Amino acid sequence: MQISPSILSADFANLESELRAIANADWVHVDVMDAHFVPNLTLGLPIVESLLKVSPIPIDCHLMIEDPDRWAPPYAEAGAQSVTFHIEAASDPVTLARDIRAQGARASMAIKPGTPFAPYEELLPELDMVLVMTVEPGFGGQSFMADQMPKVQQVREAVKRHGGDIWVQVDGGVSARTIEQCAEAGADVFVAGSAVYGAESAAAAVDELRELARGHRH
Repeated sequence: MQISPSILSADFANLESELRAIANADWVHVDVMDAHFVPNLTLGLPIVESLLKVSPIPIDCHLMIEDPDRWAPPYAEAGAQSVTFHIEAASDPVTLARDIRAQGARASMAIKPGTPFAPYEELLPELDMVLVMTVEPGFGGQSFMADQMPKVQQVREAVKRHGGDIWVQVDGGVSARTIEQCAEAGADVFVAGSAVYGAESAAAAVDELRELARGHRH
């Protein structure tokens, strides 16, 4: 059960100290948005390169961008330990996943709430993680979509069938109120933004979320 706080909810003017505040987390989740694939613009490769120099924990890059086939591998090359592309934007996901892995990173596929998982199940051997979005990507602070839990279950069952150490990540509206149902559905990596950075102590929020998830291991 791994917690990956999202710096989308952090103070962008003080990212180094915001990273130190979550040093007890497993990952830091970095949302890269290009204002094309999603209607928002956040940060890109130069900032990720800077974060990699100071982050006490590995970086999990979630690329909500068009043409990840071209733009995703450089994040792995820069040293991000996990790189997630959106299946809706990838033109050749097999080659892309292999390119990411060839740079030494974990390759991950994200699916939006409206995207079914079944057509992409055959990609599992190429992947290290599947991210089921529990909000529409593009903005922080949205409400959790419980109707995505059957999809999380579906992914977990497919992973069991295929074997291999493939993680199932959820991102969007994950909090102390919602994390248990995510864990019960089969998720084992949890992205939390405002639930961590909006708390009085980010580190204490990370510990609390991890304990709640562990109590409901699928």
